[in-house]
Amino acid sequence: MSHTVGQVAGYAGITVRTLHHYDEIGLLVPSERTHAGHRRYGDADLDRLQQILFYRELGFPLDEVATLLDDPEADPRAHLRRQHELLTVRIERLQKMAAAVEHAMEARRMGINLTPEERFEVFGDKDPEQYAEEAEQRWGGTEAYAESQRRTAGYTKDDWKRMQAEVADWGARYDALMAAGEESTGEAAMHLAEEHRQQINTWYYDCPYEMHRCLGEMYVSDERFKAFYDAMRPGLAEHLRDAINANAARKRP
Repeated sequence: MSHTVGQVAGYAGITVRTLHHYDEIGLLVPSERTHAGHRRYGDADLDRLQQILFYRELGFPLDEVATLLDDPEADPRAHLRRQHELLTVRIERLQKMAAAVEHAMEARRMGINLTPEERFEVFGDKDPEQYAEEAEQRWGGTEAYAESQRRTAGYTKDDWKRMQAEVADWGARYDALMAAGEESTGEAAMHLAEEHRQQINTWYYDCPYEMHRCLGEMYVSDERFKAFYDAMRPGLAEHLRDAINANAARKRP
């Protein structure tokens, strides 16, 4: 069975022009042509195209792809094994990048632009910009980072004091909730978890429930954030993480 250039382009999610280019440079020459000269691709051609697109996705230039695929000693299974290894590494890297984006957005939530004197006045010995440089280097181009920057740029010292007062009040109420033995999946804890999410929405950036869940995991896994929340009460980071998860679960449509 053979396929037209248009069909192959549709299968692979690429343009006909790309397939024409691959043919012109000898990277993927269709195994058949009609009497009218139209390209027809067989199953072996589709296999080769899949290999090409795998390597292209992994960042290999076309000339290197051609060298790899045209190696007479190369085993097709070896190509697949290599691509699987490379893709696995990329997946792990992207997962780490996604976690770091969430990390950076929350880190920025704790950063402000004040003079050293004002910083000390509002926060005491806590440096609110300790993660800001890292966040900007990694994720300065994200929408959430840009939104946070846009909002916080206009905040006055009184705004920051009001925000910190809200955080302190919330922390005191969460401390009391835990002291009373309230479960993390109870109504009271979920209410404070939702209030926490709304504070992020109000002061920094839109925080959907799934993003909030990811932040909750970070509060436990990152020792810096764990220390921040556990300073309010030992074990608060884990309790809050569980409350965030419960709150997100009940809000699902």
